[in-house]
Amino acid sequence: MSTDVQADVAVIGAGPGGYVAAIRAAQLGLRVAVIEKEFVGGTCLNVGCIPSKALLDASHLFSEIKRASVFGIQVEGASVDFATMQRYKYQVVKALTTGVRGLLKRHGVKQLDGTARFMAPGVLDVQSPKEPSLTVCVDNVIIATGSVPLALPGVPFDDNVVISSRRALELETVPDRLVVIGAGYIGLELASVYSRLGTEVVVLEMMDRVLPDMDAEVAALAHKLLGQQGLDIRLGARVIAVDVEGDSARVRYSVKDGEAAVEAPFVLVSVGRCPATDGLGLDVVGLEVDDLGFIMVDHGMRTGVPGIYAIGDIITSPMLAHVAMDEGIVAAECIAGRAAAMEYDAIPAVVFTHPELASVGLHEDEAELRGHNLKVGRFPFRGNGRARARDDMEGWVKVIADADTDVILGVHCVGPEAGHLIHEAVVAMGYGGYAEDLAVTVHAHPTLSEAFKEAALAVDGRPLHI
Repeated sequence: MSTDVQADVAVIGAGPGGYVAAIRAAQLGLRVAVIEKEFVGGTCLNVGCIPSKALLDASHLFSEIKRASVFGIQVEGASVDFATMQRYKYQVVKALTTGVRGLLKRHGVKQLDGTARFMAPGVLDVQSPKEPSLTVCVDNVIIATGSVPLALPGVPFDDNVVISSRRALELETVPDRLVVIGAGYIGLELASVYSRLGTEVVVLEMMDRVLPDMDAEVAALAHKLLGQQGLDIRLGARVIAVDVEGDSARVRYSVKDGEAAVEAPFVLVSVGRCPATDGLGLDVVGLEVDDLGFIMVDHGMRTGVPGIYAIGDIITSPMLAHVAMDEGIVAAECIAGRAAAMEYDAIPAVVFTHPELASVGLHEDEAELRGHNLKVGRFPFRGNGRARARDDMEGWVKVIADADTDVILGVHCVGPEAGHLIHEAVVAMGYGGYAEDLAVTVHAHPTLSEAFKEAALAVDGRPLHI
């Protein structure tokens, strides 16, 4: 067997986890090849995190322009040029993906375009429609192939009417009506984009709450506020069938009192994602997956097969780009012989609706189930001077601490810039911080971050501005 590429590390997949793993491995002096079958930057940079945020920011700006009169600014005839908005999104994506390719090149990482498959331990076959096949021989492999959207049983994606999040980001026009199946963060973010642009949006969620992975109080407030913004969110709605006729669909669903239906030209199915582990030839090297297709790893990202590591959406950690990035760093450092392990106690999660929703650590009910005695401090943004100056006062900060030790167990925020603000809590929790640590830290005035100080003060019953 001839060897076309020899490396110390091969990374399969150049998404956030894969390209970061490749860069870190190269920094550690290893010869690295990264193999990507579709686009450098993966789902996140190309058809996920980044393009969705471009549209979220653009649509939010439009909604702010429409209410500019609150600030004494008169804007007449504001309208949406959706084609230009989409071009802006593509420009953002192109700049970032080009940057990632440049970073890989700068660090000496060999970039291979194609689909990789194990032929034997340490041997990969790379097939490309544009280039001859290659044989890659390596000492270590990091699998970082990500995930794909889940389809509803019996309702396949057709990219015409029944669409995934990827297609929802690529629509040519703003639809009159959109049905979103699933009230997780992806569904609610995309629902927000189109609702702001004038689409009538109906969200169907089979559970009795939105955002089932977030703190219940956060989810309840998000439901209320998004409803006030125009989203028609229907809970306890279990989809029975999606009947496509021509260029529209009729979604039939069951509710407590019987059955109902709603029609729309587009049905966005956003019910989760599944690991993309098919076609890798894992059986050739004896690497097993669980019933859902996930690969099991230890805290060093090692699989059960020596020399093979796995990171990101293909393992059972949170499906978040920033988690995959840090897992990639851990895998690279372990391969280089360093002591490294992934910790998951202070992982932030953000939903980029408006207001933003951000969370780190335990929810209240989780903390109680683990036997903690709790003390909880809350502070509303209505009591924050900067939020009032912005006329952006919905939401609050909640700090959950252990009543016996004062250790911060979780922090949850609904409000302006929550996705940025949450990292104050992430750092504090990463160092095993106490609520009192936040409470006595001087915060600049007037800033939104003062709400975190006040919530921490409230843990001990001494907030200053409520």
